Amino acid sequence: MTLFSAQEAAKATVKEAADIVEVIGEHVALKKTGTRYTGLCPFHGEKTPSFSVNPQGQFYYCFGCGASGDVFSFVMQFHHLDFPEALKQLAAKYRIELPERQLSEAEQARLRLREQLYAVHEAAAQCYEQTLVDTRLGAQAREYLRQRGVPDEAISHYRLGFAPDPAAAGWDYLARNLCGQGFAAELLLQAGLVLSGKRGGHYDRFRSRVLFPLEDMSGRITAFGGRILGEGQPKYMNSPESLIFSKSRQLFGLYPHREAIRTTRRVLVVEGNFDLLLLAVHGIDNVVAPLGTALSREHVHSLKKYCDEVVLLFDADAAGLKAAMRSIPFFLEEALDGLVALLPKGHDPDSFVREQGRTAIDSLVDGALPLAEFVLGNLIGEHGLTLDGKGRIVEELKPLIQAATKREQRELMVSHFAAKLGVSASYFNSGKTGPVPSAPPTDPGPTTVAPLQTLGRQEKQLFDFLLFWPEYCGPLQEAGLIEVVRSPALRRMLELMEAHGAATASQPEYLLAAPLEPEERAYVIARLMQPAPLAAGGPDTTPQLMFDQLLVWVRQQRQRQNAASLQQQLQEAEQAGDNKRVWELLRIKQQGKKQRGDPSP
Repeated sequence: MTLFSAQEAAKATVKEAADIVEVIGEHVALKKTGTRYTGLCPFHGEKTPSFSVNPQGQFYYCFGCGASGDVFSFVMQFHHLDFPEALKQLAAKYRIELPERQLSEAEQARLRLREQLYAVHEAAAQCYEQTLVDTRLGAQAREYLRQRGVPDEAISHYRLGFAPDPAAAGWDYLARNLCGQGFAAELLLQAGLVLSGKRGGHYDRFRSRVLFPLEDMSGRITAFGGRILGEGQPKYMNSPESLIFSKSRQLFGLYPHREAIRTTRRVLVVEGNFDLLLLAVHGIDNVVAPLGTALSREHVHSLKKYCDEVVLLFDADAAGLKAAMRSIPFFLEEALDGLVALLPKGHDPDSFVREQGRTAIDSLVDGALPLAEFVLGNLIGEHGLTLDGKGRIVEELKPLIQAATKREQRELMVSHFAAKLGVSASYFNSGKTGPVPSAPPTDPGPTTVAPLQTLGRQEKQLFDFLLFWPEYCGPLQEAGLIEVVRSPALRRMLELMEAHGAATASQPEYLLAAPLEPEERAYVIARLMQPAPLAAGGPDTTPQLMFDQLLVWVRQQRQRQNAASLQQQLQEAEQAGDNKRVWELLRIKQQGKKQRGDPSP
């Protein structure tokens, strides 16, 4: 039996052994009703049972929120695990041994590097913690935290630290400490903890800053956020992205606050680390903060696992409005309620809670406005409801509508905004407006995305390869891969691969952590049950060789597309009688042929 068939057999064995009523019954009070079991849904708040478990089919379904799946789905959703972790947990519960997939040398090296990065971040956190309590080096930082109202209990709970002033400790304070513990300078560079000096050597990235360790959902430190003491820029600085850290996916406070968020089914999103810290000090611990970036699609997807309602607690400024606007499609996509609570002018959550107390924050949050209504209200306040004002509002809403990835979302937004403004929906569909910065590519047409099962041979080979070897996704994207892929379904998967592959372990199951549609998830799981694509290429086939072949294919496709585009432009110029443009295009066409070594005229 091959390794992959052994894994498939083990998964089937686990599913057969894991009785879904028993597994769910450990967390949900189930009552037998005929041939089914019912109870209160663990995924949304309810008073009347709408959660049903079918022991014959071994699946569950909630008639209230739509949550459904098999025993693996339940363990993944309830415990916030990915598929491999859920499989391991159930296998351990039922004492079933799982075969280990043989990793390639590149995968093994990647995993070793990940573990080293976790280790060096933990060592750095301990060094920064010790520095904060150091009588001499940490005095200034301790006084700063005292003045901001941060008690010792919070300092300890959030593991705050301090990167000392170079004048007192030297420019390589952390580098000396960690290298003295046996960590290589190259590892510190890859972790983003140090920088290379122009004259050789290394110096610390963080200096004269109070530091917040940033944890992933396993509680391991992946990066740091630092607030400078005194004057200086930038005021806040985060670690650079690395193999274990992606700021578009990670949220400060989500790990320590996950149970509070799950219990209240609501999360507050604030803009700064100290905003979060001071709210928690005042007893509001269902709060998270993005890491120097706007709320992303991945952030919203992560939050949906824990809550039903997200309240954006923002300052009343233009930046807050734009951040709120950009996030509307993400909330629609995840079917998650998004609201906005604006702070009084001149306040941030930190200053407001210290001055007014928790009750004032609770009142603001309870009065939060639905996200779409907040955005529309602000635009009306800015432009008015004159004929010209409505035109400006429509133009500002167009990029927001285009950013929605599903046709149903766009139609709902158009209908809603048109009714509120008293204009025809056709106004939103006329003309062209550029995309909002950082917005995802729009759906290419009114039809739904074709399923992955319909991929052509070459695109299926490409998807299979990148599913198992995500480290090659970046280089192929740089070569123009996204431009030559025709299938909208594959383009979406490539975007998810690029977002999830760089910051996760080199395991094929990494993609299951992405926000997949049910049919996409089923396709990926089915593909993971089969052998890796190299098996079909013969014993001498390697990932690098397959990458080289795919790279050639991408470049050839780009050349064909460019040639076709050039020919189209040439025909249009000839029809328009633009001889100057014709000669310019002929010159470009001839240059391209020379570069390709094509002797034909």
